[in-house]
Amino acid sequence: MRITRTVVAGRRRRAAVLATTGLTIPALLLTGCSSDSDTSGSTGPDANGNITLTVADFGQFGYKEAGLFAKYHELHPNITVKEDVTADEKIYYPKLLQQLNSGSGLADVQGIEVGRIKEITDTKADSFVDLGKVIDVGDWVSWKAKQATAPSGAVIGAGTDIGPMSLCYNTDLFKKAGLPTDRAEVAKKVAGGWEDYLKLGEEYKKKAPAGTYFMDSASAMFNAVVSSNAKQYYDEGGKPVYKESPSVQQGWKLATEVASKKLSQGLAQFDTNTWVPALRKGTIATVACPAWMAGQISANAGEGNKGKWDITTAPGATAANWGGSFLAVPKSGKNVEEAGKLVKWLTAPEQQAAVFKAIGVFPSNKGAYDLPDVKNAKLPYFNDAPIGQIYADEAKSIPEAVLGPKDGVIKDTISTQINNMEQRGTSPDKAWKAATDAIDKAIG
Repeated sequence: MRITRTVVAGRRRRAAVLATTGLTIPALLLTGCSSDSDTSGSTGPDANGNITLTVADFGQFGYKEAGLFAKYHELHPNITVKEDVTADEKIYYPKLLQQLNSGSGLADVQGIEVGRIKEITDTKADSFVDLGKVIDVGDWVSWKAKQATAPSGAVIGAGTDIGPMSLCYNTDLFKKAGLPTDRAEVAKKVAGGWEDYLKLGEEYKKKAPAGTYFMDSASAMFNAVVSSNAKQYYDEGGKPVYKESPSVQQGWKLATEVASKKLSQGLAQFDTNTWVPALRKGTIATVACPAWMAGQISANAGEGNKGKWDITTAPGATAANWGGSFLAVPKSGKNVEEAGKLVKWLTAPEQQAAVFKAIGVFPSNKGAYDLPDVKNAKLPYFNDAPIGQIYADEAKSIPEAVLGPKDGVIKDTISTQINNMEQRGTSPDKAWKAATDAIDKAIG
C-alpha cells in the first residue's frame, strides 16, 4: 500500500503505518530483512532440512509489522521467512519482469500490484503456480479472484488487501469554514456523488481559513472517480478505451473543474517536499481515502493533528476500490509446495486481520470481516471512526472492474497531466493531448 523509505507514486498502495491506539505497530519489527535490492532468489533446503522462504514485495505489506513471519517460524521451526522489500513499486515491477524473462532471481513468493495483475495473467501466467488448487478462492471477495485468473483458468495470485473507498476530512477546518463535522451529516452533503463533493468544496472555499484548500489533489479525486466504475481504461475484449470511457471522461471533467476553481492545493500525493508538510501544517480539508490512506494521513499529519480528522463514506451510492495486491508463487522456485502453504496461511482471515490491525490495510478475505480486530476496529486518530464497519460495508458492494495490462501506466500518466493543470496552469486541452500521446506511445 505498507514504513516506506521512499514515495510510491500514486499509491496504488499503502505506504505508511497507522500510528494509533486502535491500530498499532509492534515496537519490534520481527523476523525478515528489508532492502531496496533484488531478491536473493529461491534456494532449496540445507543439509539439515531447514528451509528459507524468500518473499519479494514492495511498499509495505504489513507481515513483519504484524509479527507474522516470526509466528510462522514458531509454527514451523524448520522454516525461516526472509522478506526483500523494494520501496517503490515502479522499480520493483520492471525487475520482476526481467527476472521472469531470464528465469532467474525470483523469490519463492512474489508480490504483484493490482495495476499489473492483468498483464501478468495475460503474458506470464505459465510462470506461476495455480493457487486455485491450493487455496479456496471463494474465501475472497468475488472480484478479487477473477482479477488474478488467467485465460487458462489458473488463479496465479492470492488476494492480500483491497482499497474500499471513504472520505477523510479535517473536522477542525470544516468547523472553521462553517461546514458540518458529524460524519453522518458530511455523508449527506456528498450523497449525490463526486459532483456533490465539488459543491461542498465551493462551500468550503467561501469561508476557508487562509492558506487552506478543500482537497489535496485533483488527480487523487480522478482516481477515486474512475475506481467507482466497472469500466475504466479497457473493455472486456482487452481493447484500450480510456479516451471514450465514461468514468475517465467524468473524472477528467471533474478534475479540470477542480483545477479551474482552485479547489485543491495541487499536490502530488505522497511527495515528501509538499504533500507531507501540507498534512502536518493542516492546510488540506479533505482527502479521497481508500482504506490504506488513513495510515498515510495519521503518520504524516502527526500527533499534533490527532482528533482533528474523521472518516465518512465516499461520495455517491456507488462503491469503489482503489488499490490492492496479490501474492504469487513462481514455478521455478525450489520450495514451491512450502511457498504455497505460506501464501495460504498469510492470506487466511486471521492473518489478514492481524495485518489490518498492524497497518490498516483492509482484508480481501471475507472471513476476516467478522473477526473482532476488523469488525470492531476504530481509529482513535480519526475520532474513533468505525472503519471496520465503513470499509466492510463498502467492500461488499464494490463493482467488478474490467482490468487491462497497462492500467497502471494509463492512470499514472493521466494523473501527471492533472498535476500539471493544477501546478503549471496547463490548459485542459493541452494536458489531455499530452496524456493521450504519452499513453499511446507507451501501450503501442
